[in-house]
Amino acid sequence: MRFVSTGSSSGIGQKAAMTEEINKLEDELKNLIVETLRLEDVQPADIQSEEPLFFDGLGLDSLDALELGVAVSRKYGIRLTNDPDENRQVFASVRAMADFINKNR
Repeated sequence: MRFVSTGSSSGIGQKAAMTEEINKLEDELKNLIVETLRLEDVQPADIQSEEPLFFDGLGLDSLDALELGVAVSRKYGIRLTNDPDENRQVFASVRAMADFINKNR
């Protein structure tokens, strides 16, 4: 009996590389959040990637959003829209920010 591979192992390697890249970007963003907003009682490792950044999650407010938006734009060379609903989705969590940056670099 002979087995023939029907899938490509390069797809698996690409997915692993993408996951590693997103994880690295998430760690960078966590550091950027703590440094930019001068969060004294929060360490980057304390921030969960899926945790909401505003209100019940990390507890950021609209001024924090503005500072963070400027920092992200400068560091990653991306432009945010003037649409508050879209920006709310982008800044919903570290994971959402990483996905947006990864797609718009």
